[in-house]
Amino acid sequence: MEIIKTDTLNEPKWLQELRAQCQVSSQRKVGEKLGYSNAVINQVLKGTYQGDIKKVEQKVRGAFLGETVGCPILGELSKNKCVEHQNAKYSSVNRLRVQLYRTCPGCAYNTQANNSIAT
Repeated sequence: MEIIKTDTLNEPKWLQELRAQCQVSSQRKVGEKLGYSNAVINQVLKGTYQGDIKKVEQKVRGAFLGETVGCPILGELSKNKCVEHQNAKYSSVNRLRVQLYRTCPGCAYNTQANNSIAT
C-alpha cells in the first residue's frame, strides 16, 4: 500500500507521527506494532477509518510519542499498553487481570468508557 500524503501542517501530532513511522518503515510493520492490520493503518491515514479512532490515537501516542498514563493498578505505563490491558480478556485465575477488570471501567484513561481521554 502506498503512503497517503496530505497537508500534514493541519494534522494532529499523533497522525503526523503515524505517517512518519509508515514512511520510515511500512504500514504493515507499524500496524503490527500497534496491533492493527495494515488496512486499518491505511484507512486511518486516508481519514476513512470507521472504527475507534481514539483507541488508535492512544496507541500511536504511547508507542511512538512516548506518552504515558498513571494506571492505578500498574503505575506508569505507555498509553498503548493501557489500551491493550483494557482490551484483554477477563481471567479469574489471574489476580492482576481481576484487578484491572474491576478498575479499568471507571478509569479516566479507559477508551471504551470515555469519549475523551485524560491527557
